[in-house]
Amino acid sequence: MAGNETGRSGARWLSLIGLGEDGVAGLSDSAKLLLESAELVVGGKRHLMLVRDLVRGKQLSWPSPISEAWPEIMAWRGRPVAVLASGDPFFYGVGKQLVELVPVEEMLCLPQPSAFSFAASRLGWALQDTALVTLHGRPLEAIIRHLQPGARILALSWNGKTPSDVARLLAARGLGEARITILEALGGPRERVVSGRASELSCGETDDLNTIAIEVPAGACDVALSLSSGLDDDLFENDGQLTKREIRAVTLSSLAPRAGEVLWDVGLGAGSIAIEWLLRHPSLKAFGIEERADRAERAARNAAQLGTPDLAIVRGRAPEAFSGLPSPDAVFIGGGMGDAGVFEAAWAALKPGGRLVANAVALKTEMLVLDLFQRYGGDLVRLGVARLKPVGGETVWNPGKPVTQWRVVKPCS
Repeated sequence: MAGNETGRSGARWLSLIGLGEDGVAGLSDSAKLLLESAELVVGGKRHLMLVRDLVRGKQLSWPSPISEAWPEIMAWRGRPVAVLASGDPFFYGVGKQLVELVPVEEMLCLPQPSAFSFAASRLGWALQDTALVTLHGRPLEAIIRHLQPGARILALSWNGKTPSDVARLLAARGLGEARITILEALGGPRERVVSGRASELSCGETDDLNTIAIEVPAGACDVALSLSSGLDDDLFENDGQLTKREIRAVTLSSLAPRAGEVLWDVGLGAGSIAIEWLLRHPSLKAFGIEERADRAERAARNAAQLGTPDLAIVRGRAPEAFSGLPSPDAVFIGGGMGDAGVFEAAWAALKPGGRLVANAVALKTEMLVLDLFQRYGGDLVRLGVARLKPVGGETVWNPGKPVTQWRVVKPCS
């Protein structure tokens, strides 16, 4: 490891060692040497037990929350420390958190095959064609967005109950014919594989350490969410305060989501705009500001049902409810545009180059939007939708309320 001197800490002092179910037997000679020479070894109780014959230094079992271990690890900076992780530490592992504390130049990572790699090899699946999901510590509904016709999904479980919970969720969504395979303790002497249809799967006693494989039937088009903007209105529980499908599709286009961005949805209502923003890419984040408790609860139900349980809902009145929120890359104002200070506060918080979109239906709000357009520029469009409707034995066009949409980009300087 010569030539890896870095700053005040010296050589690479922090070793991230991937561990499989076969324990010490699966470790390389280098990994064994690093464990034997470490003055501090950090890991879960199961991992520490697996390597106990090699450890000479102090042992630290992960506390709850895991972040409480960071000060202890950093106190040993510059001295040999080994951190144990399952499989690949940088694939849904502790590596992501540690690299935020320790420069990568001070680390040495020795990964093992991940649970995903083991599962794919058992099933004969190509990982690049498979959706990889973790349900560990996350809402079960996060898997819904991946339930596309013919999809193959690998999901890390939270515990032994997760496979049964996933099977029930699939059956409830009309995917009882989906095939589920439970792969337990992969790579070790306790390895077990169980398969069956979601509607009739009998999991029995399932090990907490398991990975779930899901094969969605190719004919499941009628129960899968569309990948386009503008989902059917019927998918959203609402009290009438819903941005309709066609207007919603245009609004998402105007908001122009990009990977990793944050949306503020002001006047959340049924949550349709924020939900469809989140569905565009798993890295996106959304904060919905809603004053009414009933609407906030309804939006939360919609978010869970449509696979975006990560929608953050802020109960409160704008602009006071903006306090403490991360700066947005995009803001949608669908309600409360005329309330004092809402636009000004949202505009001040918006990042340079960010987009603000406001939809107006009432004449008073339209006049306000027109005034802002004249002051700040941007684009102003009138959107109208008409649907065929039978009236007195005839079929006529029934126009909906026109929507005036203002889109403006905040200057970068």
